[in-house]
Amino acid sequence: MDAMQQHMIDNYRAARLGTPAPPLPGTHDVAVLRDLRDYRRFEAVLDGRLATGRLRAALAHLIAPRHHHPPACH
Repeated sequence: MDAMQQHMIDNYRAARLGTPAPPLPGTHDVAVLRDLRDYRRFEAVLDGRLATGRLRAALAHLIAPRHHHPPACH
């Protein structure tokens, strides 16, 4: 049985019991991955390691921005 078939069974069961229908498969996948990434960063800080990610990259960009050279005139 795949995820969609299980979802259809869960919808049927929810309708019979009068409870709210479950979300579609994959609805919260991105949020779960973000939470996992944040948790791993949190564990890194607790272990005394550097937490890497968007904040660190943004700070690095502010400290040492890349120099863009204007195009040469012909």
